[in-house]
Amino acid sequence: MYSEPINPQIFIDNRKRFISEMEKNSIAIFNSNDEIPSNGDALYPFKQNTDLYWLTGIRQEDSMLVLFPDNPDKKYREVLVLVRPNELKEKWDGKRHRANEATALSGIQTIVWIDTLDGLLQPMIHLADNIYLNTNENDRKANLLAVRDYRFAQEMKARYPLHNYKRSAKIMRELRAIKSPLEVAVLQQAIDITEKTFKRLLKFIKPGVWENEIEAEIYHEFLKNRSAGPAYTSIIAGGDRARTLHYIANNQQCKDGELILMDFGAEYGGYCADLTRTVPVNGKFTKRQKEVYNACLHLHEYAKSLLKPGMTIVKYHDMVGDEATKQFLKIGLINKSDVKNETADNRAYRKYLYHGISHHLGIDVHDLGTKTEPIKAGMVFTVEPGIYIEEEQMGVRIENNIWITKNGNKDLFNNIPMKADEIERLMK
Repeated sequence: MYSEPINPQIFIDNRKRFISEMEKNSIAIFNSNDEIPSNGDALYPFKQNTDLYWLTGIRQEDSMLVLFPDNPDKKYREVLVLVRPNELKEKWDGKRHRANEATALSGIQTIVWIDTLDGLLQPMIHLADNIYLNTNENDRKANLLAVRDYRFAQEMKARYPLHNYKRSAKIMRELRAIKSPLEVAVLQQAIDITEKTFKRLLKFIKPGVWENEIEAEIYHEFLKNRSAGPAYTSIIAGGDRARTLHYIANNQQCKDGELILMDFGAEYGGYCADLTRTVPVNGKFTKRQKEVYNACLHLHEYAKSLLKPGMTIVKYHDMVGDEATKQFLKIGLINKSDVKNETADNRAYRKYLYHGISHHLGIDVHDLGTKTEPIKAGMVFTVEPGIYIEEEQMGVRIENNIWITKNGNKDLFNNIPMKADEIERLMK
């Protein structure tokens, strides 16, 4: 179900980047996520802490990483901590990593078992002046559950109260926003699987099909291509349901004459694709649907042209808003009086485009990265303008994934059709 092994050089380089930002004589500790119970004796599918994965490539539960680059004992400057393989447990839950397997995945030479960690970690901490601990500082975080990182931070401060504590998250936000070419190569594999899936759907969609049947086709193509599955819950929204940005019920029938908005992406090697396309259920746009679609496509191409090193996200969204105003005047959604009476906090175009245009993309779909600092080469963004018209029961969104480089943008979804006539031709 998972991808082929990922090049461990990605994780070796990522650790080097993090270590280069650490203060002298510091230790950094990263934890895996919790296994979360659902009901009875069942667990939710385990999802690794993405910071730990970014540094190690390890998806296994009960894992830790300890980095102490100034440790006098060179053997313990990088330590990967794993749960000890247990023959009886493995009969129930499957095989766990052996030391040599974990080294092959991560590039870390020193592997220790978690039941021996206390005796190893204490003398290392006594040598260190600073302790870097990790927390979830994604700006979109809404969950107040005390997950393992926060519990571990409390335990460490209680046990070692006189050390100087540092935030790993502040460093990770900067580092993870910049993708290396090796990382983008893995992301491109997720995108290529998503491309195959979209082209499959164009041949499948027709009047009378159900949204859940389309979602089933997505799962089929993802798993067939060794994806771990959807990078997020797929949005398959026909007709007026497309105006609900996070519509995930996916349980209605698609009707002749409607548009269907599909927002989905494959996960591959831990990296997430994020695609949105809007297509006619019957394979042919009406004149009005095409007019709205082409306005959205114009906004997409305009927004993509703005994403360059030095541009700030705030200015970028303001400029896209200005262009949206022009397009919405052109297609009759707003009038000059609406624009004249708008305020900075309540712009006229916002009635029909009420979300942001871009977000960082990587190991997380809404990946780490600043919203206030200028865009830098190496960042990967989505570009996803939309137009949502309640009066016409219509929603259109077009989304690609863009890698910012010093020599210009690279559209990682460049092979996937966007023009209305291309979509119609492929749906015949």
